[in-house]
Amino acid sequence: MNSQVKSDGTVGKAMDVLDAVAAFGRPVRFSELLASSTHPRATLYRFLQTLTNQGLLRYDGQTQTYHLGLRLVRLAHAAWAQSSLAPLAAPALDTLASETGETVHLAQIDSGQVIFIDKRRAHSQFDTLAQPGRVAPAFCTGVGKAILAHLPPEARDRALRQQAYLPYTPHTLTSPETLAAELKTIAIEGIAFDREEHEVGIISIAAPIRCNRGHVIGAASIATSTNRKSLDALTAFRPALLRTTAQIGAAAADWQFPAQP
Repeated sequence: MNSQVKSDGTVGKAMDVLDAVAAFGRPVRFSELLASSTHPRATLYRFLQTLTNQGLLRYDGQTQTYHLGLRLVRLAHAAWAQSSLAPLAAPALDTLASETGETVHLAQIDSGQVIFIDKRRAHSQFDTLAQPGRVAPAFCTGVGKAILAHLPPEARDRALRQQAYLPYTPHTLTSPETLAAELKTIAIEGIAFDREEHEVGIISIAAPIRCNRGHVIGAASIATSTNRKSLDALTAFRPALLRTTAQIGAAAADWQFPAQP
């Protein structure tokens, strides 16, 4: 969690609790939340009660566990429709997945992390960790590097400071200096690669999506398994990928997208 969130008072603390429940990925008991919380027992309970009363959480009295609430589903649907590239990008993603026969991802960036907002899985031979709604680090994903390389300098520097540089695989770039050098290359070439940096056996080619004013507003990627294709083979998809990102950028010309992170 970044320092901005931590400084947002009561609302920020309540959102921290909501994030903590979501992070378990399953119904969670109060004792489990308390074990990892920085809040005193009474404070944590009060936040949980407030979030439950507001419909952001749901409490199951039989199992004595907290779940994410249906109000979040409604909010997520509204955010997807109003602030996400997904509805605009859908036709282009369909075409790209059909042409390449590979998995296609669409992502945006927030607080230095990429959020996968849509996906086309062309076949069932493999799958990736990237799923709509899932968050991943920017520094070791194709879409993340494609976005980072094309952010304005101030926004890019801020995003780079938010990276953890953890070694997800033996191929992960864990040095800020090495990443900065690669981002310069990506900015020149217009494409980025994930060389098994986030998942062993998964590679991708990615490109930024820009609006008509040139601002980067997301990225798309074509991902595959190393059992299917090599990085050189993925490079052959570059023209189709760049055509797709240009189409999405054009479709977003009048879209009131969120301010740059």
